[in-house]
Amino acid sequence: MLGTYALSAGYYDEYYGRALKVRTLLKQDFLNAFEQVDVIATPTSPTTAFKIGENVDDPLAMYLQDIFTLSVNLSASCGLSVPCGFDSKGLPIGLQLIGNALQEATILNAAYAYEQATNWHEQLPVIGER
Repeated sequence: MLGTYALSAGYYDEYYGRALKVRTLLKQDFLNAFEQVDVIATPTSPTTAFKIGENVDDPLAMYLQDIFTLSVNLSASCGLSVPCGFDSKGLPIGLQLIGNALQEATILNAAYAYEQATNWHEQLPVIGER
């Protein structure tokens, strides 16, 4: 509803224009980084996994779980997530690999190499209480 209001209340140029500027800056930052590296490795989310249904009543908490993946979409980069461990409760942790636009083969190869060097992808999270 807020988006509809902003677009219909004469704010379209201001908000959309600002969003495009931010997207352009973000994309340029990624392009600059990819002049130095082929792949960027980051956490997939700011916290480890939460139990199914745990944040269902908190839409902001749910939205913030995706915050590290948004820049990949906004910058037109490519990315994927692979398992990279478990927290103290046995819940999975994700490693996000980001590549330049149209370089999916690069991140797939990096993910494959990571999986060959580790065995996290073969392990299962703890189900139930610990």
